[in-house]
Amino acid sequence: MEDIEDLFVGAGGGGGAPPGFRLPITSVGLNPKKNKKKPNLNGNSNSNGLSQIKHPLAPLSPKVPGSETIYIKTFGCSHNQSDSEYMAGQLSAFGYSLSDNPEDADLWLINTCTVKSPSQSAMDTLIAKGKGAKKPLVVAGCVPQGSRDIKELDGVSIVGVQQIDRVVEIVEETLKGHEVRLLSRKTLPALDLPKVRKNKFVEILPINVGCLGACTYCKTKHARGHLGSYTVDGLVGRVRSVIADGVREIWLSSEDTGAYGRDIGVNLPILLNAIVKELPPDGSTMLRIGMTNPPFILEHLKEIAEVLRHPCVYSFLHVPVQSGSDAVLTAMNREYTVSEFKTVVDTLTELVPGMQIATDIICGFPGETDENFAQTRDLIKEYKFPQLHISQFYPRPGTPAARMKKVPSTVVKNRSRELTSVFEAFTPYVGMEGRVERIWITEVATDGTHLVGHTKGYVQVLVAGPEIMLGTSAIAKITSVGRWSVFGEVIETIPEMNDRAAVGKEMQSRESSFPCSNNFETCACSTEPENCACGPGSCGEQATSTKCYVTTTGVPLEEQKNRNLIGWLLRKRKNQVQKFVENEIDLGSKEKREQAQESIGKWGAVDKALLGGMLASFLTIVAVLVHLGFRILSN
Repeated sequence: MEDIEDLFVGAGGGGGAPPGFRLPITSVGLNPKKNKKKPNLNGNSNSNGLSQIKHPLAPLSPKVPGSETIYIKTFGCSHNQSDSEYMAGQLSAFGYSLSDNPEDADLWLINTCTVKSPSQSAMDTLIAKGKGAKKPLVVAGCVPQGSRDIKELDGVSIVGVQQIDRVVEIVEETLKGHEVRLLSRKTLPALDLPKVRKNKFVEILPINVGCLGACTYCKTKHARGHLGSYTVDGLVGRVRSVIADGVREIWLSSEDTGAYGRDIGVNLPILLNAIVKELPPDGSTMLRIGMTNPPFILEHLKEIAEVLRHPCVYSFLHVPVQSGSDAVLTAMNREYTVSEFKTVVDTLTELVPGMQIATDIICGFPGETDENFAQTRDLIKEYKFPQLHISQFYPRPGTPAARMKKVPSTVVKNRSRELTSVFEAFTPYVGMEGRVERIWITEVATDGTHLVGHTKGYVQVLVAGPEIMLGTSAIAKITSVGRWSVFGEVIETIPEMNDRAAVGKEMQSRESSFPCSNNFETCACSTEPENCACGPGSCGEQATSTKCYVTTTGVPLEEQKNRNLIGWLLRKRKNQVQKFVENEIDLGSKEKREQAQESIGKWGAVDKALLGGMLASFLTIVAVLVHLGFRILSN
């Protein structure tokens, strides 16, 4: 069926609607579903013995519109997640209930991703399951927008990436038994639509759609199209609104953040500086800049570095390189060289204290030789990125790369495994143990017992604490480190203050208690009260001889915690157990996580032996003292 925006009912010479006028959905062409097995309840039939078909716009359900339950499943990137939150907000505002249980839902809304074959295969499986369960289906996202004619979309309603503001209309008609399609690109969806966030403390803010690139492997371009940017004023207004709602993190989302504004005469630094001015002065709300490709930030590196140094902006950036070979990058049409990528990384690392950079690699792109792959491996070894997303090449239908000569699948898998082994051997957080960091806590960890916070460099910190701490900021000491995250111990929470004068006084007060760091930056203070290990790489200042006493009572933190040997022993054991728990969390095994948590309350043989020895020593000393006392008295 064609896009319903092109099927205005014009019978009788009306010729459709005037330009700019959007007809109600009941005035556009629909493809009503027909139940061939259902008998003719009215007993009416034509001369051929066929039952008359009910008018397609007649209601088929006795339910009140807006009273049904909707299940929403999202695949793909943060931009897709934001689209799902907008659609959920509109459906909820209209009266629909939202459920995480597909079995309880009256309709399934599936928001899809077309980047890789596995994500589209997962969509296919879910659609087949929905059809088998006789659930009305609405499919949104990049798959129907980029591949509207695939057979998996037969018999379902579809909504395009720029038509999410009409999801209520689509759902209403689908529940009536109609198949509806909205795919035409009009204007960008409004930013002030109702929204139901997956995490109420995180606002995913799309700053533009589409991109300026033409990568030979990319299917997303077919769906999201050419660059279309929101205005600076519109985005700043949205930032003000979500901060008032209590959001604690704002993620700027885009297919290419660096390309922002080039279609409307502005650029990314202009937007970032405008947004930063709106952030609360107490640092209670943080900004995270989204993925950006190298070509469009090269000319703005110093301006972007200045923004990343701001106390309310995470010192983190996702910059995909995709390959360490110029030959492969040329075949991908990535429009930059390995040297230019290194310039981005080196400049930001030099100018931004504690800068963390994540990147992506595609293994086995068509034409990739062993030498090309070795160059990629060497690049990863050189920079030891703390976060690396490794993907095997998947040919996407309709892309130039799909027609290129493929690398054998066994070779692709072996290269992916080798690169994964190289990456997993890194220990990016090993130097963090003992540091005191400010963290922003926004979610519960997958183990269900820890809370997840992030440092200024966006390092994940797992801390113990009640869920009431969600949405707060705190000072935490890093007690142990793992491969993917670190464990911390909350020293104190930071109260929210929006008055700038009060914030200034609080910053001065904290600087006296935390001499190695200002109120918003991290400090590499050692665990002992010795000379501060802070330097340009951690605090953005020159190293000093000031000692690091981190307390609010005037007593050095370590003195408070090292007053007896038993306390030290218990803390040492706790740290060892934490490391074990973290490894189990990374494995993703629920059963092992439960066993790990249970082990916290159990004492091993070594623990018992140590405590037994300490007790024996104590009793021996007491016995000697008693004996000496009796001898003195007898004399």
